[in-house]
Amino acid sequence: MAAKNDYYEVLGVDRNATDSVLKKAYRKLALKFHPDRNPGDREAEEKFKEAAEAYEVLRDAKKRQIYDQYGHQGLEGSGFSGFGGFDDIFSSFGDIFEDFFGFGGARRSRSRGHRGADLRYDMQLSFMEAAFGTEKEIDVEKAESCTACEGTGAAPGTGVETCPQCGGSGQVGRSQGFFTVRTTCGHCRGQGQVIANPCKTCRGHGKVLVRKKVSVRIPAGVDNGSRLRLTGEGEAGAYGGSHGDLYVFIHAEGHEFFKRDDTHVLCQIPISFVQAALGDTITIPTLNGETDLEISKGTQPGDIFRLRGEGIPSLRNGHRGDQIVQVNVKTPTNLNKKQVALLKDFAKLEGGKFTSKLKGILKSGPSRAAN
Repeated sequence: MAAKNDYYEVLGVDRNATDSVLKKAYRKLALKFHPDRNPGDREAEEKFKEAAEAYEVLRDAKKRQIYDQYGHQGLEGSGFSGFGGFDDIFSSFGDIFEDFFGFGGARRSRSRGHRGADLRYDMQLSFMEAAFGTEKEIDVEKAESCTACEGTGAAPGTGVETCPQCGGSGQVGRSQGFFTVRTTCGHCRGQGQVIANPCKTCRGHGKVLVRKKVSVRIPAGVDNGSRLRLTGEGEAGAYGGSHGDLYVFIHAEGHEFFKRDDTHVLCQIPISFVQAALGDTITIPTLNGETDLEISKGTQPGDIFRLRGEGIPSLRNGHRGDQIVQVNVKTPTNLNKKQVALLKDFAKLEGGKFTSKLKGILKSGPSRAAN
């Protein structure tokens, strides 16, 4: 797959471009490469799609933030996969095309297509599923085109008819003095067509509710709030319009031992004061199983050890973060007589140097303050 161009370069704007600058730049490119003005020109079609994709990302604050930080890979990891085709573009920017060109509505009126509604699905993932990715099959209830009438809403063997009130225009005129005011036709609700014999299966709606199993690939590194977009898995459109999209919102569970910090994982390990003083090799859990950790001599409570590449893969580039291990030195309790005696001997060998050091600090304190 060819590498995608930088979205700012596609629109010809700098990275601090405002919404109005973005819209103006997109208007210029969309006007230049619009398929109605470049019939049969594949290169113009690709540039038209590329400009629409760039504008869709940069006009959305959240998508723009992800792109600025992680680039195209970050967007793919968050579920954005661009537009499925011209129908998606015209549906998303329909009002803009009408404002820009005056002929955007004509394309839609020829097809009378209305894009289907987007759907939302909230997915619970375990800590490990979010860290390393997985594939889930979910049940989605949505409106699909009625197979009995092929989505027309008319009973099999019949069809839709031109509205007798508006003659198919979807609007009716009413004279007010020297002016004629046009309003939406109340008989066909602006569609220009009516159904004399509704389909019994869908009752004239052209759609029926169905349950569908959808496979969702969860990329490694997703976290709470991550959103995946499944293009075309939303509800069916009307009058031949494209399907909407399905947005999967991720809710990742915590872990009893690990705590997540972006791509790093944090954990705390208890060690004895003997291990801290003399050093030791201990076995600790990681996301991939157990590994050995070298405890240095003289380790202090709260000291940090870092295991490179033992964290969570990045959505941006797949590189794994680190596992950060903090040690907690445990003070022994319920000592037996022999242990107490050994510690007392150890204290004698220390010669009270910690107490002497503390006294030295206290004596020097006032003089320092005076200076």
